[in-house]
Amino acid sequence: QVHLVESGGGLVQPGGSLRLSCAPSRSIFSIYAMGWYRQAPGKQRELVAAITSGSRTNYADSVKGRFTISRDNAANTVYLQMNNLKPEDTAVYYCNAKSAWGPDEYTYWGQGTQVTVSS
Repeated sequence: QVHLVESGGGLVQPGGSLRLSCAPSRSIFSIYAMGWYRQAPGKQRELVAAITSGSRTNYADSVKGRFTISRDNAANTVYLQMNNLKPEDTAVYYCNAKSAWGPDEYTYWGQGTQVTVSS
């Protein structure tokens, strides 16, 4: 019933920038990590960037130095600033959130937002 809402995707020229945003449609209890994945046609979904509630981050090697993930813990909102975009960044980008309480753990996904980098 709870889903993540993404925004900010679109068409951009190589070297351009986009900023993706993601937040739950309603409150999710005890989120401890959020992140962004992407999937291009014919390829597996891959982790792009992740951030914990303590603001520790991980990035795929292909985006280090170009992408920055950040979050607003109070709003459970995660952002992905994408700079110097390249054609190989073209993919559907999915927001992810993980929550846990005791023995129960849940993973939530957004519907995906298309990012297309082309001239």
